[in-house]
Amino acid sequence: MLPDLPASRSWALRWPRWLLVYVLALGLVAGPAYTMYVHYDFSHSLDTRSYLRIARGEFAGVSITRRYRVLVPWAAAAVAWPLEKVYARIWPQRAASEWPLRLGFYVVNCLLMAGFGLVLFRTCLLYGAAPPAAALAVAAVLTSRWAVYTAGLPLVDSLYLLVFALAFHGARSGSAAALVAVFLLGPHAKESFVFLVPWLLVFGQRALRWPAQLGWLAVGSAVALGLRHWIEAQVGAPPAESLHNALAHLENLLYSLRRLFSVKGAGEIFSIFGFCSLALLAGLRTQEARRAWLPSLGWPAAGLLAVVAAHMLLSGDLGRMGYVAAPVFAVAFSLIVTHLPLFHWLSRSSTDEVLPAN
Repeated sequence: MLPDLPASRSWALRWPRWLLVYVLALGLVAGPAYTMYVHYDFSHSLDTRSYLRIARGEFAGVSITRRYRVLVPWAAAAVAWPLEKVYARIWPQRAASEWPLRLGFYVVNCLLMAGFGLVLFRTCLLYGAAPPAAALAVAAVLTSRWAVYTAGLPLVDSLYLLVFALAFHGARSGSAAALVAVFLLGPHAKESFVFLVPWLLVFGQRALRWPAQLGWLAVGSAVALGLRHWIEAQVGAPPAESLHNALAHLENLLYSLRRLFSVKGAGEIFSIFGFCSLALLAGLRTQEARRAWLPSLGWPAAGLLAVVAAHMLLSGDLGRMGYVAAPVFAVAFSLIVTHLPLFHWLSRSSTDEVLPAN
């Protein structure tokens, strides 16, 4: 904290730290995601093929579930345009293929995922975690298989993850800018953003009061609806199609519940954060351990987990949607590492107790 310094001076001292965290987060996700980008077989992935078509401006034939999520595909197309010129000179055989566009998705998604990691780091600090513990939490989240999947493929989950991270951060910090970004980006990221709105109205009041929240939500929704109408005019889709699609997702409830309470479902949940999830077991082991970190999370974290649970049950994709709970997991992980004696050596700034004296 630098309370005695002017705001400009404080920012001048802080921004290199945030840049360092951003670069470290980018490094964590870009390397593993590159292998996914180069070697993934698209032949069986309807999602990735759909988003590639959207990036090319081809909306006809794209499922209504994915048709309106255009921000990441359009950003990837903008990045791919100059890359095509480079490809034409270096790899002429690739210039006319999907490689430049796939590379555009890789670049955009990696940059968004690094921003996601930076927001998680700052949120962990706001909850009282030590900086080394916050960095370990970011590493635990960004080394998940879902981070590699999200960053390396032509998908749009990276933007939705950033929206959730900004929402959790804004509610804790009281940042109006974070919540404004959530309301403007959320309706474009995924239609299921509607489940996050009640949470924002309850826990986001520290940053924005209800009238302001509803105003920004109206702006974001109006732009999204206008864009949706334009796309529907391009493909000639009937207005009732969206309603039918929303009702169809209700059919996933029973399937998701059966899968959740099965051995395969338990394995899918564990695989979201892998062996890093074992830190939570250590934090829940005794009443004293729970008191060290669990009360700090409070109702905002519980509410966000409920929102994520709704996503999981309605989508039928437990692991992929469960990863949206990363902001809560990161904070919990960082607080456990900060406060439990078992992990003290990980968050100490000195190596005096780690290395024996000569």
